[in-house]
Amino acid sequence: MAKPAVSSSWIWFLSVAALIHMRTVFSSSSTSSRCYTAIYSFGDSIADTGNIYYDTEHIPSSTSMVLNPPYGETFFHYPTGRYSDGRLIIDFLAERIGVPLLKPYLGIKKGKIKTWNSLEGVNFAVGGAAALDASFFLEKGLYDVDVPASYSLGVQLDWFMDLLPSICNSSSECKEVLGRSLFLVGEIGGNDFNYLFQLGKTIEEAMTYVPLVINKISWAINKLIDLGAQTLVVPGNFAIGCNFFCLKNFPSSDMEDYDESGCLKPFNNFADYYNKQLLAELNRLQELHPDVNIIYADYYHASLQLYQSPEQFGFTKSILDSCCPLGNANNHNVPLKHCGEPGLISCNDPSQYISWDGVHLTEAAYKWIAKGLLEGPFTNPKNGFSCNSDI
Repeated sequence: MAKPAVSSSWIWFLSVAALIHMRTVFSSSSTSSRCYTAIYSFGDSIADTGNIYYDTEHIPSSTSMVLNPPYGETFFHYPTGRYSDGRLIIDFLAERIGVPLLKPYLGIKKGKIKTWNSLEGVNFAVGGAAALDASFFLEKGLYDVDVPASYSLGVQLDWFMDLLPSICNSSSECKEVLGRSLFLVGEIGGNDFNYLFQLGKTIEEAMTYVPLVINKISWAINKLIDLGAQTLVVPGNFAIGCNFFCLKNFPSSDMEDYDESGCLKPFNNFADYYNKQLLAELNRLQELHPDVNIIYADYYHASLQLYQSPEQFGFTKSILDSCCPLGNANNHNVPLKHCGEPGLISCNDPSQYISWDGVHLTEAAYKWIAKGLLEGPFTNPKNGFSCNSDI
């Protein structure tokens, strides 16, 4: 008996059905094909896109310089409240995913930003923010340094809760809307340790605070998951032993404390220890929430590669150089002005430097770090959570 002929239209239908099935499978099993409609960001100056710009009540004098030129000169051509000469990691993530650059919450709350769409995401990160609440520092007698009392991770989460009715109207709608969003929880916690170091606390003392910081981050992640977050990116700390500020302020007389790149090994070892503890907690949370995608962003190795092989990434200046302020970390007799002070001129080409203002990095450095996160290998699990064009 002859087999029945199969029409070309039927073949076309089967082909389309197969393609739809394949797309569904890959969309559900691989976040590399998942697109996000919004980003919600929490953190400190590494991710602040202007909250500090709209805070006229609590901004400390040491931070107010970010509102002056030459901040923002490379990309925006004027200060935006970003702690760099241009875009930050969060900006590159937004560009890749295809959502607008995140607007700062305080600008929205105070009515200064009129064009915000409630479904495009928002940034709650504030320069100087700590993971732990100000009350913790007060109780421990650690309030001798400039701790912004209003900007802890808990406060930022409260801001998110206050804004949530503008984003969604019911629990089910929130789970749907937030499930299509990307949550960046950090980098946060670095300032908790920076405050300790500035007060003269040892690395050993700082290590005792690691569980407290990680527990706070874990608490925030659980809160966001309960509200409907499905994809959370949680960065670790940078290779702080290579940071210009660290090299300038915590030099060692023991050359064994420095690695081949000139970085301070004790501080990098501390950051590495913290990151491993954070990753272990994220793995625990992932087991508790198997339907949620928790991504560890390895800021440590993504930044370390720049310090170890600067020429490979187009940087001609060493880790002992900072674009703004100008100076040399080895010359401890030369006082360095804060970037943004009147009359201070930055370097001619920030793209040749890793360090922008001695603490924060240049747009060029942040671009490489973002690229390493989006294209690998600096996420755990390895995850391409982008959608659109290349950086």
